[in-house]
Amino acid sequence: MLDTGYRLLVAVLPISSSFLLHVPHCACRLENIAAIRNPKYYVWALGVTLFVSMPVRADIYRYVDREGIIHFTNVPTIPGYRLYMREGSLLPADDVSSCYDVYIAEAARKHGVSFSLIKAVIKAESDFDPYAVSKSGACGLMQIMPETAKALGVIDAFDPRENIFGGARYLKKLLTQFQGSLPLTLAAYNAGPKKVQFLKSVPPIEETRRFVRRVMQYLNRY
Repeated sequence: MLDTGYRLLVAVLPISSSFLLHVPHCACRLENIAAIRNPKYYVWALGVTLFVSMPVRADIYRYVDREGIIHFTNVPTIPGYRLYMREGSLLPADDVSSCYDVYIAEAARKHGVSFSLIKAVIKAESDFDPYAVSKSGACGLMQIMPETAKALGVIDAFDPRENIFGGARYLKKLLTQFQGSLPLTLAAYNAGPKKVQFLKSVPPIEETRRFVRRVMQYLNRY
């Protein structure tokens, strides 16, 4: 029986045929619901491999519930499911971005921040490159500045889990400061909270406005 300690990855398959999702270093057959504890097994897709004796016959959809649990199905029964794997493909529709879903889900639950928001910020900031470094010195998946990382208790900004947890904690702080306003929170994440607090609006900085627009667009994807 697979370890379900984290309850972060759940596959729900109300289907008559199996489907294949290949992940290096991890092989297990999922008949119903399962989760894997060791985060290294999530690398490349969600860290789970589904083997089949029959070809793929339907699109596979993914849904993240309020507790951060990730569900899969080929028959979406409630709103919120998004395409994960297209019919006839052995590759997830967005395989690179799925590498860190386990950490994103964990951070979302711990800090009370939307899974989709964290993932959208990562997409906009680093395009899921854990070793990204900006010209201003921001580091890692969520592009955290060194001084901010220190204040958040992030020791290694290039460690995906640490970076995501630090970024999620920072997002929560900004959401609280700006009373839940996403545009102002995202503007503060990019340009700094002092500028946004002073103007009480998104600063007239093209980079910041572009960042806000991009994250808002990515929210609909994740």
